[in-house]
Amino acid sequence: MAIGNARSWSELPPAGRAGVVVGATVQVGLLVAALADLRRRPAAQVNGPRWAWALASFVNFVGPLAYFAFGRCELGRGRTS
Repeated sequence: MAIGNARSWSELPPAGRAGVVVGATVQVGLLVAALADLRRRPAAQVNGPRWAWALASFVNFVGPLAYFAFGRCELGRGRTS
């Protein structure tokens, strides 16, 4: 959707509103889950600095998904380097 075609909340159909609410809920849920995991996980089980992953977690869906895919070491293994 181009910027010129932006709609206000009241102009969205019910399905559009539901999509926005579901998307926002998923995004906030991923953020909270990533930050909670970072807080609980020992530093030896995190690939890279925690502060960097915490900052990256605030980037839409991409940050938390990247943390879950690349930022965590397998349980019991720790870092290899």
